[in-house]
Amino acid sequence: MTVAAAAKRLPPLPVSKPAGKLECYAEAPLPTARGVFRTLVYRELETGTEHVALVLGEILPTGPTLVRIHSECLTSEVFGSLKCDCRDQLDGALDRIAAHGAGVLVYLRQEGRGIGLGNKIRAYALQAKGADTYDANRQLGFADDARRYDLAAEILRSLGVRELDLITNNPLKVAALRAEGLSVTSRIASRSKVNAHNRSYLETKRRRTGHLIDLD
Repeated sequence: MTVAAAAKRLPPLPVSKPAGKLECYAEAPLPTARGVFRTLVYRELETGTEHVALVLGEILPTGPTLVRIHSECLTSEVFGSLKCDCRDQLDGALDRIAAHGAGVLVYLRQEGRGIGLGNKIRAYALQAKGADTYDANRQLGFADDARRYDLAAEILRSLGVRELDLITNNPLKVAALRAEGLSVTSRIASRSKVNAHNRSYLETKRRRTGHLIDLD
């Protein structure tokens, strides 16, 4: 099937302009190895930062939608870094959405837990000297986690998502979305590969911020 034919078969989305912080700037079908996703780019009105929503299948007006909210990680997703599990989580979420036949992946441009790429690499340098992932952030003058999820909530609401099954290991993300008025019906574990380079990082996330990670 051609992309044009697949695009015609995509169900319409109830996309509306979110109030205040974002505008839906662009939309097009995107053919991938997992199917044709509807791709929407949202632009922050204040900063111009662009975020992405990938939508597969139909968003039903009732019942939960399968959702992954994923923060950008250039080092793992593009360069194949083994220091974290971000690429595994991204691939796993897209696989699960494809297997389910419908769902939304919101891709937020929040590199390095919100501190940016350059500061993330500076934090990596401190980690190479013995600091853990959170202490490195603090030494650079940042919070443990500077990410925000109000924009993700706006994107989901603009797509008609009010109730969701969330793919995450992070209980703080569940709490943040509920605080934004969304109903998180269930949390679905995000499985990752453990290696010699990321084990300490994963153990630290589990110990210090309560991430629900199975390291066995």
